[in-house]
Parts: sequence; C-alpha cells; structure tokens
Amino acid sequence: MRPHVPGTARPGGNPLPRRGLLAAATAAAAFSAGPSTAGASSAAAQTAGSGTSAAGGRRLRTGFERLAAGGYAPLDGERVGIVTNPTGITRDVRHIVDVMHADDRVNLIAVFGPEHGFRGTAQAGGSEGRYDDPATGLPVYDTYLKSGRPLADIFTASGVDTVVFDIQDVGARFYTYIWTLYDCMEAAALAGKRFMVLDRPNPVTGRAAQGPVLHKEFATFIGRQPISQAHGMTVAELARLFNGEFLTSPVPLETVLMSGWKRTQFYDDSGLPWVPPSPNMPTPDTALVYAGTCLFEGTNLSEGRGTTRPFELLGAEGIDRRWAAEVSRLGLPGVHFREAYFAPTFSKFQGKTVGGVQIHVHDRTAYDPVRTGIALLVTARKAWSGFAWRSDNWIDKLTGSTQVRTMIDAGASADEVVAAWQGELAAFRRVRREYLLYG
Repeated sequence: MRPHVPGTARPGGNPLPRRGLLAAATAAAAFSAGPSTAGASSAAAQTAGSGTSAAGGRRLRTGFERLAAGGYAPLDGERVGIVTNPTGITRDVRHIVDVMHADDRVNLIAVFGPEHGFRGTAQAGGSEGRYDDPATGLPVYDTYLKSGRPLADIFTASGVDTVVFDIQDVGARFYTYIWTLYDCMEAAALAGKRFMVLDRPNPVTGRAAQGPVLHKEFATFIGRQPISQAHGMTVAELARLFNGEFLTSPVPLETVLMSGWKRTQFYDDSGLPWVPPSPNMPTPDTALVYAGTCLFEGTNLSEGRGTTRPFELLGAEGIDRRWAAEVSRLGLPGVHFREAYFAPTFSKFQGKTVGGVQIHVHDRTAYDPVRTGIALLVTARKAWSGFAWRSDNWIDKLTGSTQVRTMIDAGASADEVVAAWQGELAAFRRVRREYLLYG
C-alpha cells in the first residue's frame, strides 16, 4: 500500500479541512460544466449533453452518454486521455474507449488503468502495467499505486491535454477507485492538465453518509482523506469535494453529470448493465453489503473471497450455528442471517470447509451496512474463541482509526461502537452537503 498522505490531525479529533467554500466554488466554476452550488436543476442546466434537467421517470443517462450525445463538444481540439476500467461501458456494453477511438469527433490518444487494469485482467492488489491495447493500438499507462509527481510525469509523457475519468464506484471509502480519482486529480494539477469526470450512479444510493470518518494519521490508498466509510456520493460529487476540501492546488475540473438519477435509487433502478468493477464485486448485491462486511478483511475470518458470494458469506474453521443465532438476536433492520458452510477456492481457508453466516438483505432501504458489519464483528468475537484481528491492524486502516478495534476488544456493544463516531459523522455530513449535485 502507499504511505499515507501528509497531513496533521487536530489534537484529539479528526480533521475536516475547510479552505473556503466560496473561493473553491469560484475557482472550479471557471472551468466546470457542473454547478458551483448544489442542486439538481442547476446541475443539469450546466452539464454537457442534452442540456435538459433530470425528470422523474425519465431514463437515466450517464455522463458519458450525455457527453457523446453532445458530440464531445467540451473535448473539441483536445488531446484526450481516459482513466477507466471494464465498467466504462455504454448501455449496449461497448467499451467507451472503443467507441471514442472510432469517433472522429474526439482525439483519444491514451488510456490510464487503475487497480485490476484497464481491461480488468488483474486480481486484487494487481494491475496490468504499461502496454499497447491490442483492440485500439492506444498506449495504456498504469496508475495503480502511483501518485504525486510520478503520476504527473506519466500524464505529461502521454501528451494529453485533458484527463477524463469514467469508472463505476460502489460507495465505500476503502474501494480504491475513488482514491485513483483523487490521485489523478492531484497529478493533473501538478502537470497542468484539465480534468473531467463522467458521472455514474452510486449503486447503493446517494442517501446519508454512514460509518466512521477516517483520521488522517490512518490515511492509505484505501482512504486518503477524512470521509465516512459509506460516503453516499457519486464520483462527480466526490471530485468536487476533493477539489474544494483536500487538494492543495485544485485542478481545472469539469463534471459531466447524469440525467434521470435520484439519490434514493439503487443500481437496478438505473436500467444500466452491471459489469463487476473488480473480480470480487460480482453483483450489485455485493456492493450493498460491502461497506460493512469488507471489515472482515481485518480479521482472521474469511470475507467470502473465493466463493460465488464474496462479502455476503463470512466464516472460519471452528465456527458453527451459534454465530448466526447470536447476531440474529440483535434484530438488525432489513437483514436476516443464515447459518452457512462453504469452501473458498482461494484466499483465506482455501480448499477448507468453514462455518459462518450468509447475509440475506430483505429490506435494503432499512438496511445499514456499516452498523451490520460492526454487529457481525462484535458477535463473531463472542461466538468464536478463535477470533483475532489481523496482526498488521488492517482493521484500523479500514475503519480509519483505532476506535472500532479498541472498543470491541473492551467489550462494547455494536450500538456503543456506532454511537462513538456520530459527532465526526455529523461534521462530515455538513461538509458533504455543499458538494451534492442531485436532489
């Protein structure tokens, strides 16, 4: 993992840097197709594409769809590079790189691949390196675990004028694509490049942020800056937040927004095809639970990697029906827990049969993934004497501080752990509100 981003936390608290909303909005507005203040009507009016506002019941159109419908006008005369992966697709599942490369109205000259790679051939913690794409002949540059001046030098060497970002996120702080976005924005500013974000839905809705807020001393590539564990934002909204709150030198930023998207919509309401953003994110159901159950990466239990239901199946050797019974007694909203047994084909407990639980979300509007993840940690520790944190305290990097781990070790209940982060979460929600672009 990358070393943490430099920054000094306030004594006894979590920093939420504020550099002046008015000044940040003014700087962004000089370059931006998105609004300088939040609001669905102003956002739609200033967005590239059809130029019409989102309407209830209207088919969702992604940022790319609106950019293409407008003839790529904001990219006219620019040499373009795009940061994308297999999720950068059209409604008829053509990759946008293939579409743009074949269109004379846009001069696409480079592709930048994140973790797992541009075409998605690498597993977790891997990338594809530098190569020429066989389908288009375009040079593909590797951005994974690159930031600052080294990444800026890649943008400079590629010869691009504008860097475009189009990747499907899943709504959790520790999913690395939003930090690829952050690193690329920072590097584009250093290299003097323009930056454009093509928006896509948050698949688990854009409702209120949930979970603990990262403390800067725990910043890594799974969390560069102090946002909540489930952020409830789209990538365009996050880009505006990053530019206005965290980047020392804001990048010339444009956001091409969606039309027809509402904050209450889950992914299957979008009408868009789902392409796994990473090998262990096979369905939107995975994304629904991920912001909570990914915490099991910080334990000695399997988080379901190597099964057909990663992050929905959790377990270890020696666990039996008592865990499912223990967590079911809590009566958590929107979810049932089934005693389950499985044998991962890779990762933890490869080839061994383990016991645990399967999560069944029956009311996704009531379901709170982060609270559920904490409750599962608390009850696993009670139900199984073999429970242990990973020796590198990875759980602290996932949750953003020592608080969750130390409180659970001290015997705190799930409700007590959740209550402990509410002050910091409320402060983040106030900052977040200024950058929301959809009603």
